[in-house]
Amino acid sequence: MKKRLAILTSSDSSYRGEREDKSGPEIRRMGEEMGWSVVFQEIYPDEQNILAEVMEKIADEDMADLILTTGGTGFSPRDVTPEATAQVCSRMCPGIAEAMRAYSMQFTKRAMLSRGLCGIRGKSLIVNLPGSPKAVKECLEFIFRELEHGLEILQGDASRCAD
Repeated sequence: MKKRLAILTSSDSSYRGEREDKSGPEIRRMGEEMGWSVVFQEIYPDEQNILAEVMEKIADEDMADLILTTGGTGFSPRDVTPEATAQVCSRMCPGIAEAMRAYSMQFTKRAMLSRGLCGIRGKSLIVNLPGSPKAVKECLEFIFRELEHGLEILQGDASRCAD
């Protein structure tokens, strides 16, 4: 069965049309190359309640297996994607975010400043990616296959999990 992907870009300036969202389209490109079906893609303002509401709806209505967010993970007072993610997840998956930060440190020491989180709501996995298209690409190249494996386990299809 084809896995379903939802993409949420968190950016005030992109939401207002002042800056082109390049990270969301990069996630879409990579997801489709990996054989995923993109079932949802939208840009939202940096508002915790809005982001949380959308993530809840996608997970609770079983719209997507994987919800990837981009943006809103930095130190700006408006960067609230991790808070929205923590608000909606029943179980956190710190290893994914830790692995992305550790891997990204090879490219820039500023990776340590990412506050991105990962967690589970229902049968959906939510992963916060950085806002930069370059960082999105690096992180997804590093974690995408492992995310598929994790989702197989989460959704009860561990029959292919021989490792």
